[in-house]
Amino acid sequence: GEAKAQFLAHMSHEIRTPINTIIGMNEMILRENRDETIKEYACNIESTSKHLLGLINDVLDFSKIDAGKLEITPVHFSLNGMLNLVVQELKMKAENKGLHAEVRIDPSLPKTLLGDELRIRQIMSNLTSNAIKYTKEGMVTFTVEGRRSEKEFELCFSVADTGIGIRNEDIGSLFESFQRIEEGRNRHIEGTGLGLAITKQLTELMNGNI
Repeated sequence: GEAKAQFLAHMSHEIRTPINTIIGMNEMILRENRDETIKEYACNIESTSKHLLGLINDVLDFSKIDAGKLEITPVHFSLNGMLNLVVQELKMKAENKGLHAEVRIDPSLPKTLLGDELRIRQIMSNLTSNAIKYTKEGMVTFTVEGRRSEKEFELCFSVADTGIGIRNEDIGSLFESFQRIEEGRNRHIEGTGLGLAITKQLTELMNGNI
């Protein structure tokens, strides 16, 4: 297991370097080019490279979790700032697919929280992206609330959509690694099948539940 995790981590880093170079060079093309056709090609390169980078990040995260090497790093962060980024991404992806994005954020949430901002954002992104991925028409609703106990503040969020839904008998295997529910029906949808497994493990590492 240790050797496999090291190999995956090493390979993921090795693959990331050339992809980042492609993204960087392509950004220069996007900046300097005036030709509409070339711009369209460059936009395709950009979205495909970023998708590939996302897949590699999933594999790297999974191998770290698998080897017990993934660390949660709590910092004080601006909750508003983080939620803005998640909401912007959600609205952009929804718009690109002709969906409506509904956002409900409790205005009484604290301005600053202590936690692993990157990982919380990754969980929110995973869940909102999944909702969009599996929704052909209608809307995706993102709700954020909070619960305060004596010792800590619990951030609670939910994502609802008007997509294809999940059969009751599939709910048990939803968070299993490499599982893609109803592969036949969903074969046109891209992904590693690791997103929800990683989301569940990250949530549990932060003493949360999903």
